[in-house]
Amino acid sequence: MSTYGSFPGSRPRRLRTTPALRRMVAETRLHPSDLILPAFVREGISEPVPIAAMPGVVQHTRDGLRKAAVEARQAGVAGIMIFGVPEDEKKDAVGTAGTDPEGILQVAIRDVRAEVGDDLVIMSDLCLDEYTDHGHCGVLDAEGRVDNDATLERYAEMAQVQADAGAHVLGASGMMDGQVGVARDALDTIGKEDVSILAYAVKYSSAFYGPFREAVGSSLRGDRKTYQQDPANVRESMRELALDLEEGADMVMVKPAGPYLDVLARVADVAHVPVAAYQISGEYAMVEAAAEKGWIDRDAAIMETLTGIRRAGAQMILTYWATEVARKL
Repeated sequence: MSTYGSFPGSRPRRLRTTPALRRMVAETRLHPSDLILPAFVREGISEPVPIAAMPGVVQHTRDGLRKAAVEARQAGVAGIMIFGVPEDEKKDAVGTAGTDPEGILQVAIRDVRAEVGDDLVIMSDLCLDEYTDHGHCGVLDAEGRVDNDATLERYAEMAQVQADAGAHVLGASGMMDGQVGVARDALDTIGKEDVSILAYAVKYSSAFYGPFREAVGSSLRGDRKTYQQDPANVRESMRELALDLEEGADMVMVKPAGPYLDVLARVADVAHVPVAAYQISGEYAMVEAAAEKGWIDRDAAIMETLTGIRRAGAQMILTYWATEVARKL
């Protein structure tokens, strides 16, 4: 240590000396209202079904989903994104159960809306993959490829039945070209101008989706690389974002969150609408698995990952820890 002057003259460590001081100068803060709970509701079960690859997450019964929604609301969580899991025998080539007003997702939306009203933002998954027997997010053509424009017709029907059921926000997740514009037109046609669209504007073909496919009982054959984005690309993401905004997206999403924080930051810099990010099943599973092994501090890792997503620019974070974290906050 020098006996002359005050070298070093700048000491950033002064602002880290106590927990209270660190809290006071924190640049990024999490709040319960930043969080959205993804939830699965399965048809034909009387008890919740644990998802092996996602410890602590279950496929809910209808009653269980209502309870989860109430708990989320009480914790201060902003919204719930509902995914329907139909009985296998109801799956078909065009995802009929996805547009049936009595399909599991539409019934669940009505259940939750009756339970929590407008006190929790009710979001629904606007995609066919849970309902098709081939597991793809759209209708297949004669050669087994996803037919973009035929799929859009199905999305228009889905948008209308989900809005009629009481969804506040539709999560357009299928990555079909033109899906936002078609959904917006379909909603406006039936007088549902107030229903918002959360566009999955940037959705990558990711290895981290694995546990989710167990969660929704996926029947997927092949992969989704012809419509979900290449993890190598960023310019493509910005083009997708621009198109969804032009088509009328009210909010946009980056998915997955953790491996794509650079893309999330780019999107947040230019989007003129609220930006969401989805901390997906594989991200959740990795933390839970490492914590179960005793390799990491579970609670600290959860908060660090969520803070990182928030710091990168997400105003809303879909996370399976939403209710748990909201209670702690």
